Amino acid sequence: MTTETQIEPTSTSIEIADRSEARPFKIGHILRLGTFQIGSAMGDILTAGVWNRIMISDFGIPAWPVGLLLALKYLLAPISLWVGYRSDNKSLWGWYRTSYIWLGRGLMAFSLLLLGGSTVILEKNTGDPAAWAILLLSFLIYGLGTLLSGSPYLALVRDSAPKEKQGIAIGIVETMLIALFPIVAIGFSRLLTTYDPTLFWRLILFVIVVGGFFWFFSVAGAEKVNRHWAKVRATGEQVNLKETFNSIWADDRTRRFFLFLFVATFSAWIQDNILEPYGADVFDWEVEQTTRLTGYWGTATVIILVTSFIIWRKRRPEEQSGVTKAGLAIMAGGMALLGASAFTLNSSLFLTGLVIFGAGFGLYTFGGLSLMAVMSPDPNAGAYLGLWTVAILVSKGLGTFMGGVIRDLLLAMGSPENVAYGAIYFISAVGLFAAVIILAGLDVVKFARDTDRFEGTEYPLASMDI
Repeated sequence: MTTETQIEPTSTSIEIADRSEARPFKIGHILRLGTFQIGSAMGDILTAGVWNRIMISDFGIPAWPVGLLLALKYLLAPISLWVGYRSDNKSLWGWYRTSYIWLGRGLMAFSLLLLGGSTVILEKNTGDPAAWAILLLSFLIYGLGTLLSGSPYLALVRDSAPKEKQGIAIGIVETMLIALFPIVAIGFSRLLTTYDPTLFWRLILFVIVVGGFFWFFSVAGAEKVNRHWAKVRATGEQVNLKETFNSIWADDRTRRFFLFLFVATFSAWIQDNILEPYGADVFDWEVEQTTRLTGYWGTATVIILVTSFIIWRKRRPEEQSGVTKAGLAIMAGGMALLGASAFTLNSSLFLTGLVIFGAGFGLYTFGGLSLMAVMSPDPNAGAYLGLWTVAILVSKGLGTFMGGVIRDLLLAMGSPENVAYGAIYFISAVGLFAAVIILAGLDVVKFARDTDRFEGTEYPLASMDI
């Protein structure tokens, strides 16, 4: 239901907007919003880590159909632009952010039940068409839920901070997500050391109950009235999605930033679908060992992210391009080492490269999230974040899918398994270096000036109210 009734402006609504705009940045509130990521990390590890490994290495199913299913939620990503626009201008059940978030996460929880049922069927018959149809439906619902909730959640986090600290707010919740990846991965590796249908179902129900609780608890009551929403309700302002998108896309800097996010994300995640199978196929590692691989690079990412906040906490988010480019270069070096480990069959080199990749990912995440906040100016922040979500999710989906396709094609052509995997890692390294070149041509500081982001003067974490 939309709210299009013309309402006369009142002094009360304006005062509420003014107070919300000036509210202090409380770290406790941001951390509470960040607990949302507990459910997000559990869902991602369950699908892209545990289920992915079971399907490819335990059931012997080719990587490309598995990768395609995992990529569906990313390939549907254009929906997020529409959802971001809606959450800027149209309420749902009385809320502009919260209702979209809860609806999306509810769909994700339901989809996991379908995932469990279809996987157990495929254990007995990997060619069962009904099971594959249910799997397809499961991932379509999961993807829709992700997109309905993703950009409104980021917008809610952004709305919860003053303009000068919005980059830090988004950075904190995304840091929590990355920090949770290794924790969840290690926990799941202990809950499911080898595939067992009963234990797999127990893991799914655990994710639904625990993850669902935090999806609800973290955002309950968090939404506040801000200046733009007050204006929409006070004047009945109507904003056309097509006009909004055309205005955003007309700026060459927007298009370049979209391309940068696309190339960087594609290159970083082309390894996602084949990382655990690589450990199983090349080094003969068990499920417990391969599930922990995410923990290795995720731990390095968190350490570097926290260190980055400490070192560069007073630097303006508009000035984080250098950190972002350095992170991408380090990630490329890590991927090159992963490729070398495949050709030399050196597991120690593989783990070293994985940690280096994670360290670079930490720098890239710290800088990139700051740049995203800068490149999402008011009053269409939700639409901008929706566009960046499209770039990230579509490219992540294509990367996830293409990693499996390249592996299967090279194996079909007679390449040894280690060569097939190594080629993917080297492709990743080249793409990450290309992203550095693209970002070098974007003047983020000038964009910030043109969109009036230089009203604040400092960004110290020390000034947060705790």
